[in-house]
Amino acid sequence: MSRHIQFETGMSLTGTNADVRIPLKPSEEGVALINLYNAITGTTLPGSKKLESNSTNNAITIAAKELAAAKGKALVVAGSNDVAVQILVNAINGALGSYGTTIDLDNPSNQCQGNDADFAEFINEAKRGEVGAVLFLNANPVYDYFNAKSVTDALAKVPLKISFAANLDETTAVCNVVAPNHHYLESWGDDNAIYGYFTVLQPTINPVYNTRQAEESLLRWSSNPVTSYYTYVTNIWTTGILPLVGVTGTKGWETLLQTGFVKTASAPLTAYTFSRDLNAVAQTIISQSAKQVAGEKDFELHLYQNNAIRDGRHANNPWLQELPDAVSKVTWDNYAAMSLTDLKRLGFQEGDVITLDANGTSIALPVLLQPGQAEGTISVAVGYGRTKGGKVIESGVGKNAFPLYSFRNGTLQNNNVVKISATGDQIILAQTQTHHSYEGRNVVREAKFVEYQKNPFKGSGKDGEHKVYETLWENYDTPTYNWVMAIDLNACTGCGACVVACNAENNIPVVGRDEVRKRREMHWIRIDRYYSFNEKGESITEEKEIDKLEDFNNVSVVHQPMLCQHCDHAPCETVCPVLATVHSSEGLNHMAYNRCVGTRYCANNCPFKVRRFNWFNYWNDSRFENYLQEQHTQLVLNPDVTTRFRGVMEKCSMCVQRIQAGKLQAKMEKRPVKDGDIQVACAQTCSANAIVFGNGNDPNSEVSKALRSERTYYVLEELNVVPGIGYQVKVRNTTESEA
Repeated sequence: MSRHIQFETGMSLTGTNADVRIPLKPSEEGVALINLYNAITGTTLPGSKKLESNSTNNAITIAAKELAAAKGKALVVAGSNDVAVQILVNAINGALGSYGTTIDLDNPSNQCQGNDADFAEFINEAKRGEVGAVLFLNANPVYDYFNAKSVTDALAKVPLKISFAANLDETTAVCNVVAPNHHYLESWGDDNAIYGYFTVLQPTINPVYNTRQAEESLLRWSSNPVTSYYTYVTNIWTTGILPLVGVTGTKGWETLLQTGFVKTASAPLTAYTFSRDLNAVAQTIISQSAKQVAGEKDFELHLYQNNAIRDGRHANNPWLQELPDAVSKVTWDNYAAMSLTDLKRLGFQEGDVITLDANGTSIALPVLLQPGQAEGTISVAVGYGRTKGGKVIESGVGKNAFPLYSFRNGTLQNNNVVKISATGDQIILAQTQTHHSYEGRNVVREAKFVEYQKNPFKGSGKDGEHKVYETLWENYDTPTYNWVMAIDLNACTGCGACVVACNAENNIPVVGRDEVRKRREMHWIRIDRYYSFNEKGESITEEKEIDKLEDFNNVSVVHQPMLCQHCDHAPCETVCPVLATVHSSEGLNHMAYNRCVGTRYCANNCPFKVRRFNWFNYWNDSRFENYLQEQHTQLVLNPDVTTRFRGVMEKCSMCVQRIQAGKLQAKMEKRPVKDGDIQVACAQTCSANAIVFGNGNDPNSEVSKALRSERTYYVLEELNVVPGIGYQVKVRNTTESEA
């Protein structure tokens, strides 16, 4: 089993999935890497020094031993843009023999090759009046550059400014010409993201609006004889790329459109040896780290992108604004994440608004208590606080944290020193998973890998046998199909893609910040996040197993998808006075919307709290550019699923429309339904294959095999509601003696 050790400042999605996570200040990252290199290679780079925390120093020493023991099968990755840090990481991977094994030498990536120094020079050239025209494609520097004023001042001296943006974003607002580009699903194109692999991009729909692909505009403006971009791409492939792999003619192009890509020769690099002098690199790192160290009353700032809004490009998407943050479960806002120690020291409460000052600018954000946050640091998400680009954006969502970036060593750095001060205001964050409590109930189950090796049933129940409880219920017959699900907690990363997929598939409405604050979010599936940590707060003073290096701020996390469990002994069915929720002969718990009168008895009686009451007609909410606002946004709706009216109960249906469609397709083809014919939206979208759906009556189906796993358990099975969803115990690759 692979082993993942994470050193980081704020709790990231990757950090929540680590076997061991060590909090680290941004100013300590470079020093920690130097110490890691020293420990692996046995050298001492200039400027080497120990960190303040003995626990962190011991963790680095143990991590180095584990990496060295896994030589040829290990990998070190750093999130810093600093060139010196990246060089040192290359040196560490070189010492570990990672190149050619865990790092692909044959097919390197051509992605993420932007250059901050080049853009800074462009601004200087524009200010000097040396730029005659500038074109913006998939770029919005007036918003996301750390010094937006310098960009606007520079652009004021450029005679021709052209934007290909589909929406009137911040940069487009200062341009002379707007030539709206096609949506990527309307576009032709090609790519070479990975060396040796060429792929063709094909449109899935005709253009909805009166737009033109940016590349076609460039062809026309440059007086190219080929003005159709489709023709241009076809010519490039049929005359240039396809002949490289021995394919010619029209048939080769048609075959390409079906396969999607071709593979050519690998990169010429077949061996890698790191030979740079690291002395100057180490001194640069130490120098840069010294500039990040905060004073006694200041904090080290850590800026990051969350997995929904990213750099702000998705800020106008209400589905993603209402998707709870994977760690904090906050929606519709960014915030200043702080450790419990700092919160108590400063006398702050969650929701207190503070001002963060850096780079001559300041923003005000509410404070959030974040377990696992490194002491003396604050983490803030960028991508919020946009002012132009759509109704959602212009309604005011969060604050723009990009001005808090710093420019050092030729690159933009996401860490800085900030001064904070209280404003006296308070904001109630729209946070989910604060509505209900499972305290004292065995909902998520974990096991250590060493324990699992000794007893594969560890955590799932005694010897894998689930208890049988007495019941007054009669068992339902499921003669043909029994639709069930298996969810592997070891595979689930907590990303939330399944939540958005469910929203899109089942026409689930967005309710907005205020309604979420009232506990009225409508998501049919949620990702619960659970913390566990060492309450003793032990201070580690000697070298031990890395898994014992935990204090109160070191926390481990488990993510658990939770949806209607489609119980065979469903308590919701018992209490409904109008039979609006009933059981099917295929093991599903159905909702008859036209029967529901909104008593909400079923929600009160559901131990999993997965039923949602439709308080208002959210479809006509004028705050959002979606759903029933106009003819184009109606295209978002799935015609196979009814849009629910106000005052009814909603919940997961196991995508019953997809089940019916799959059965109908099999009937037309005069064959039985095969395993895999029917895929629910959440399982289809899960990139980790954590969710498996199928017919439990088929012993050879993937879901039946998954549910026969020795790790399978059922949430709250002691209530004897007989859920239709089984979970697999999360196994961490940690030592048996973990504190």
